[in-house]
Amino acid sequence: MENLQKQKITDKLAAYCERYESRNRAANSLRNVSAATVTQMLNGKWEQIREEMWRNVAAQIGYSSDVWNIAETRDFKLLTQILRYSQEKSKVSFIIGDAGSGKTETIQHFQAENKRVYVLKCNDFWNRKTFLGELLQSMGVDAGGYTMYEMMGVIVQHVKRQANPIIILDEADKLSDQLLYFFITLYNNLQDHCSIIMIATDYLKIRMERGVTRKKKGYPEIYSRGGKKFIRLKGVGSSDVRKVCIANGVEDQAAIKEIYEDCDSDLRRVKEKIKAYKEFVEPAQTVN
Repeated sequence: MENLQKQKITDKLAAYCERYESRNRAANSLRNVSAATVTQMLNGKWEQIREEMWRNVAAQIGYSSDVWNIAETRDFKLLTQILRYSQEKSKVSFIIGDAGSGKTETIQHFQAENKRVYVLKCNDFWNRKTFLGELLQSMGVDAGGYTMYEMMGVIVQHVKRQANPIIILDEADKLSDQLLYFFITLYNNLQDHCSIIMIATDYLKIRMERGVTRKKKGYPEIYSRGGKKFIRLKGVGSSDVRKVCIANGVEDQAAIKEIYEDCDSDLRRVKEKIKAYKEFVEPAQTVN
C-alpha cells in the first residue's frame, strides 16, 4: 500500500476520531484495533503497521479508494431531515423504505457529519447480550467482562451524560421478537434522553401491524412508543437517478435514461451501471 493511500486513510481516521470524546473511545469502536495503533497512524509512525491493519481500519471507518459522490436525492433529504429533527428532540421514529433506496448510505453520511450518532446494522442471529455489546462498541465503550444488567447500566449512564445522542437501528426488520421486546426496556431507560430510530423495509410495518392486531406480546407497546405510525420514504424516481448520475460524472442524457430504465428503482444497480458506463462505454466513445 502506497504512502499516499495511507495518508488518505489517516485523514479519514482523524475525522472519524472527532466523532468521539477521545482516541481511546474511537479505537474501542473498531474491531481488533488498539488505541496504540490508532495513535501510531495519526502520528505518522507507520513502519510497524501491517497492510492487513490498514485495510481493516479503512473498511471500518468507511474509506474506499473508489471515488463515489453522494447525491441529495429526495429520500436523502427527507431521511436526513428526520434524523436531524429526531436527534434534537430525542424522538422515537419508525422509518420504512424500499431496498436500494439509499437508506444505509444516508445513515452513514449522517453519522460521518454528526457527533453522538450510534448506528447498529442489525442481524437476525443477535441475542440481547450481543445487541448490547454492539451498542456499547458503537459508543466506543469496552464491553468486556460485563453482565447484561451491567451493560445496560453502562449504556444508560453513557447516554445520559451526552447532549442529544441518537441510536439508529438499520435493517431493524432483522431483529428477533426477543430483541423487539427488548426495545421497550431500552426505550424506558432512555426516554427523553436519547433518540431511537428503527429503519427497515415494509416488512417491519407488516410484522408490527400483524402483531398489534393479534395482540402479540410486546407489539402494542412497541407500536405505541413509535407514535403508532411509520414514516415512509418516497423511493427512487427518475430525478433521483439523474442527480446520482450527474454527481458521479455521467451527464449524457441518453445514458442517464438508459440507466434509469434498467435500474428497477434500486440505487445499488444505479451505482453498478454508472461504474460500468465509466469503465467501458465512456472510454470507447472517447476513442471513436
